[in-house]
Amino acid sequence: MTIAINVFITIFVLVFLGGAFCVFFDQAILTRKGTVYRVRTPHKKIALTFDDGPSPEWTPKILKALSKAGIKATFFMVGHHVYNYPQIARQVADEGHEIGNHGYAHSVILYYNSAEIEEEIKYTEKVIKDITGHTTNSFRPPKAWLRKSIKDKIHSMGYNIVLWSLNSKDWVNFKHQFIVNYLAKRVKRGDILLFHDSGNVLGTEGGDRSQTVLAIPLLVKKLENMGFEFVTVKELLDTKDENIQV
Repeated sequence: MTIAINVFITIFVLVFLGGAFCVFFDQAILTRKGTVYRVRTPHKKIALTFDDGPSPEWTPKILKALSKAGIKATFFMVGHHVYNYPQIARQVADEGHEIGNHGYAHSVILYYNSAEIEEEIKYTEKVIKDITGHTTNSFRPPKAWLRKSIKDKIHSMGYNIVLWSLNSKDWVNFKHQFIVNYLAKRVKRGDILLFHDSGNVLGTEGGDRSQTVLAIPLLVKKLENMGFEFVTVKELLDTKDENIQV
């Protein structure tokens, strides 16, 4: 009995620590080398990005909030969701937002070989192109996990690997005021901000993005008052200056 209790306690502690790690530490910091996560720019421009969509419930609400705020964003789409919700994917494109590639099934690609990663990206690229008319050239790996050889392969395919410098952690369901204040205290020129328009802890669909929707107008107003301009990732990259340190 004592052994069973000890095993249970050990498992509980490991799960708790794993959850705390995911909530309070951004693992993307460990894989930033060789990726775009902040852009060297002389301008106070930043990019707002959304992962894991499109979602039939939350993406339209986020699009409405973005439209009211008068800004464009970049949506890194899961190919399977584009296939299942083509009208929502087309709406994102029709409203002038940039579309990036987030893989077909949100699979962690850390141990993919070269052929597997090419198939994953190219097939997702085809699905997005067929449905939205947009050809993607930016890829964001699910969970940000990838090794150097895979980075090299992705670059050889003509893709930028785009991570982020600021993580809203909106999937945790923090209150929108907390999210906005957290980001506003840390934002710098050239930052790429991560939000989600779909997904929860256990999957890439579902979830509650109500705080994300509420955060958008408050974040835009606050950061614009600080002199920042919201642009797409492509527009941000177009302002890149190699002589500037980040």
